[in-house]
Amino acid sequence: MSAESKVFIYDTTLRDGAQAEGVTFSPASKIQVAKMLDSFGVDYIEGGYAASNPKDMAFFKEIKKENLKHARVAAFGSTRRAHVKIEDDKGTLALLEADTEVCTIFGKTWLLHVIEVLKTTPEENLLMIEDTCRFLKEHGKEVIYDAEHFFDGYRDSPEYALQTLEAATRGGADVLVLCDTNGGRLPHEVYEITSLVRNRFKVSIGIHTHNDSELGVANALEAVRAGAVQVQGTMNGFGERCGNCNLVSVIANVICKTEKTCLADPKNLKNLKQVSQYVNEQANLRDNQRAAFVGESAFAHKAGMHVDGVRKVSQSFEHVSPDSVGNTRRILISELSGASNVMEKLIEMGLDNIDRKSPEVREILQTMEKMEKGGYVYEAADASFKMLIKKVLKEHKSFFELEGFRVIVEKRRKDDPCVSEATLKLKLNDQKKVFTVGEGDGPVDALNMALRHALAEFYPSIADVQLADYRVSILDPEEATAAKTRVHIESTDGKQSWGTVGVSENIIEASWEALVDGVEYKLFLDEEK
Repeated sequence: MSAESKVFIYDTTLRDGAQAEGVTFSPASKIQVAKMLDSFGVDYIEGGYAASNPKDMAFFKEIKKENLKHARVAAFGSTRRAHVKIEDDKGTLALLEADTEVCTIFGKTWLLHVIEVLKTTPEENLLMIEDTCRFLKEHGKEVIYDAEHFFDGYRDSPEYALQTLEAATRGGADVLVLCDTNGGRLPHEVYEITSLVRNRFKVSIGIHTHNDSELGVANALEAVRAGAVQVQGTMNGFGERCGNCNLVSVIANVICKTEKTCLADPKNLKNLKQVSQYVNEQANLRDNQRAAFVGESAFAHKAGMHVDGVRKVSQSFEHVSPDSVGNTRRILISELSGASNVMEKLIEMGLDNIDRKSPEVREILQTMEKMEKGGYVYEAADASFKMLIKKVLKEHKSFFELEGFRVIVEKRRKDDPCVSEATLKLKLNDQKKVFTVGEGDGPVDALNMALRHALAEFYPSIADVQLADYRVSILDPEEATAAKTRVHIESTDGKQSWGTVGVSENIIEASWEALVDGVEYKLFLDEEK
C-alpha cells in the first residue's frame, strides 16, 4: 500500500472536543478514552493544551504509563509569543515538559488576527512560526503545524497565507495542517485551495475543519480528495460552537467509499459504533439517535416499501452494510407500516411460518392502526408491539392479573421531600393472591417497586430488570389536565433492552400499562430460552 493511499487519523477529542459546551472529561476518563482510541487504531491522540491547565499536564504524565499499541500522543500549544525569545517562552517550554513524541502548534495565518488579535507585525508572526517549529524539531519532536484560519487568511491575502506555511516548512514542520477554524468555507473552496497547497509544498498536508456550516466532514473529505493525508477531528464531532469534523463519519466514508484507507487495521471499522458510544459515555453525553453510521436510526426502516426493498436487496435502501460499522438494522412499526414490517417482526419472534397475505397479518395491521389512533406509538416500543402480536395470534399468556393498586404521594412537612408509596394487589395464574407495598422516588418508581416485590418470589429473574428510561408525551395539550398521556419505558436486564408504551388520561395508569408490558416481555424471553 502506498503512503498516498493512507489517511492518518488525528484525534483531538480530548482537547478540541473538550471545548464543547457541556463536555468535561475527568482525568480517569481521558486515560480510558485514549486507550480506546489506541485500540481502535487512530494514528494520533491529542491529549490537551500543554500550557493550559494542570489536568492536561497530568494526562501527559499518566499516559506514559500506558502501553499504547499504535497511537502517538501529541501535546498541543501555540507559537512563541511576540518578541519573546523561544528559550524563554513558557508555552513552548510546557510542550517540552509534556514529554510527548509529537507536538502540534498553531500559528496565525490571517492578517486580521496577526494585526488585531496578536497586535504584532506580519514579519514577527512569520519568525514566531519558524522559531517555534525549529526549536521543537531540535528537541527531537515530530512537529505538526496547524495553520489557524488558513482558508479565511488565504481569501484575505493568499500571498501572506502561503508565507506562513513557508515559515513552518523552513522551521522543519513535518505536517502542514490547513484549518477552517471558523467552519465557514464551502467544499469547492477547500478542494481548490488544498490542491494548490499540495502542489506547492513537498511536506505532508493535513486538514482541520469545524462544523459551523454543517460541512465539517464534507470539507475534510474534499481536502483528502485534493491530497491531504491527515484528518484532524473528534469522535462524534463535538467541539467548540457547532463542533469539529466528525471522525466517525470520516473514517467510515474513507474506508467504505474511497480507494484510500485509514486506521491501523481497517477491519476495526466494525467497532465504530462501540467506540462512538464509549466516547459519549465518558463525556457524559447521550448518543445521537440520528448520527450517520452509528446512530440507532442510521439503519432503521419505517415505510413499508423501504422494508420490502431492504428485505429483498439490502443495498436498495442501505448505503453500507450495518454490520460493517458495528450497527444493526431495525424495522420500525408505525402507521406507515405494511405487511413487510409485520413479517420482519414475526421472523424476529420465530413465527416465519405465517404468510404475509394471511388473515393474521391483516388483523395485526388493523389492530395496530386502531391502537395508533388511540395514541400508541410502537417505534420505540418494540416489546409492546410483540405483545400485541401475541394477543392477536391468541398466543399471549398473562402471568398475573391486576386486582387493584393505590398510589400515595405525601409531603409530611414543608421542608421534607415528597414520599411516594404504592400498594398493589395481584392474582397469579394459580389464583394465588399477592399484596405488596413499594416505596420510591416518585409514584411510578413506587409502583414499579411494588410490582417487583410481588413477583420476585415466583419469577426471580425480575430482580435483574431495571428501568433505563422513562419518557412522557402529552398527546392533546389543548385538553389541559384532561389530556391523554403517552408513557414510554425502556427496560433492561443487563443483556438486552426493550421498549414499551402505555396510553391513558391518567399518567399513573399509562405508566402501569408500560410497566406490565415490560415485565411480561422479560418473562416471555425467559420462557423462550
